[in-house]
Amino acid sequence: MNVNRVKLYDADPKVLTAFANTGVEFIISVGNENLQTMATSPGAARQWVAQHVQPFIPATRITGIIVGNEVLGNNDTAMAASLVPAMQAVYDALAALGLSGRVTVSSAHSVNVLASSFPPSSGAFQEGVAQYVRPLLDFHSKTGSPFLINAYPFFAYKGSPASVSLPYVLFQPNAGVRDGGLVYDNMLYAQIDAVYAAMKAMGHTDIGVRVSETGWPSKGDEDEVGATAQNAAAYNGNLMQRIAMGQGTPLKPSVPIDVFVFALFNENMKPGPASERNYGLFYPNGSPVYAINAGTAGSGDGGGSSVGRFDPYSSQSMFSAASRLVAVRRRLSSLTLLLVLPVLML
Repeated sequence: MNVNRVKLYDADPKVLTAFANTGVEFIISVGNENLQTMATSPGAARQWVAQHVQPFIPATRITGIIVGNEVLGNNDTAMAASLVPAMQAVYDALAALGLSGRVTVSSAHSVNVLASSFPPSSGAFQEGVAQYVRPLLDFHSKTGSPFLINAYPFFAYKGSPASVSLPYVLFQPNAGVRDGGLVYDNMLYAQIDAVYAAMKAMGHTDIGVRVSETGWPSKGDEDEVGATAQNAAAYNGNLMQRIAMGQGTPLKPSVPIDVFVFALFNENMKPGPASERNYGLFYPNGSPVYAINAGTAGSGDGGGSSVGRFDPYSSQSMFSAASRLVAVRRRLSSLTLLLVLPVLML
């Protein structure tokens, strides 16, 4: 398994400098705390871009900026109203520097912005966020940027293990569920297509959907059913096999899924349930949490090119003042590891 793109929750200059001239693509982020300022003061967006983007291009391949994370649906109407204006301000700042064709602007949303996601064809946005989603979709349509979702089938299984099939959420063999003429054998694809359906209901079929976060915890509290290393290895490994195959969803079979896997490291200082600290493929010291068998990019009986097991020791190690960075740089379709840095303690 290999890494060719990394998403950061910030725009750490030490990290961006460390990866100069490596070919690794970076998606960087504007924190929620900056949205209202940028929305009301375009100069703040220009200053942010001048400080966090312009100095590093083209040596570091910054290809996207995520403006805000899970802003919609959290009852903060002031922040929700600021989202699209802040995105527009960042886009305009990039355009003024001639970078808007190189760096996309988007925002990441919880899959819970959907009021309905099953069956996928019934996908619809929550009524309370519709007024913010309409201009957001218009922005994506105009700029050609994707709609990003953070989708975690683990939460569905954890919340209702008696009614949600474990093989269905882990990409393992199962009977699947039918939606009209389409059959879904896993929940993640159903969630992606539900977003496509929700956008279509708002008049847009011209916007792509990418998964900005997904993953499975290797450990959890006693009441966090399914949070085991075995399930985490199955979820991530089976997902990687499908990515290696260039697979699309039932609704969009010719569009390979585009996924950020959360996360590269366990976050040993993160508050909340134990699962929140255990999504990583590595411990903070760089040792692997579990082995992933990414299998074969085919049926498993000899066809396709080998993807093989995850070997963290074949990676190139890089360091910043904040933490160790592990970058495996040979290409595996559009698989991406979501790099999490801020709360590691080595």
